[in-house]
Amino acid sequence: MTNEALRGAYFRELRRRRLTGALTLALLTLAMVAGFWIADMRNSGTFFGGLRHLFDFPADILAEASRKAAKIPGECLHSLPALIETLNIAAVATLVGTLGGGLMSLLAAPGFAPFPRAVPVFRRMMDLGRALPEIVVALVLIYVLGGGPVPATIAISIHSIGALGKLFSEVNENADLKPVEGLTSVGAVWSQRMAVGVLPQVAPNWLSYMLLRFEINIRASAILGFVGAGGIGYELKNAISWGKGRYDEAAAVFILLILTIIVVDQTSSALRNRLTTGA
Repeated sequence: MTNEALRGAYFRELRRRRLTGALTLALLTLAMVAGFWIADMRNSGTFFGGLRHLFDFPADILAEASRKAAKIPGECLHSLPALIETLNIAAVATLVGTLGGGLMSLLAAPGFAPFPRAVPVFRRMMDLGRALPEIVVALVLIYVLGGGPVPATIAISIHSIGALGKLFSEVNENADLKPVEGLTSVGAVWSQRMAVGVLPQVAPNWLSYMLLRFEINIRASAILGFVGAGGIGYELKNAISWGKGRYDEAAAVFILLILTIIVVDQTSSALRNRLTTGA
């Protein structure tokens, strides 16, 4: 094939790809516009009609909080036990997710799995854990177990096992198999091979992902409080439900939650940097 023919074939392929990309983008845009239009039509009010009221609620909270500024510290202290409950939910769920996700990731790793034929089963189990939204699982558990922190902890733990298992699996794929092979040659059992040959290699990245998941779980546990799963989200829901006159309590909860997330985010980011870079 001559250079001119190659050049022509290249530009034809380039035009075909550009046309395919443009058509795909147009279809996605059309689907998004149609979906927005259908959702807007089914709402009690229109999106653009309600857009001008977007900042009314935050303005009401700020106005009432400014009038009752002297009460805010006391309200923060009143909501502190609920914040501790939220942190406990997130911490327990993260610990369970780390242990369960770590075990699942090792069982689903082709190079480490003691039951190679069961690898797809463990992978699908992790997929299922990630696919189930925490709020759906929490609502089912609240119906069965009643309200409180236990349903929230179980729901977040299930999702954390799936999410951390996937992340840990990707880390495991980069582990060196030579220590495992050496331990196998001297008769070490599977648990010994994992504990001595694999975990020291993957532990820094595992801990980094665990800290990141802890941040996510704090937000998730606060959200689940709105459906009766306890914690600071439940206090926020009650404060908002009472309406004007209790917005100072809502402001105190917002302040506590924002400060907590900032502190946890900065602390975990610093720890993750030390773990991954050693700096």
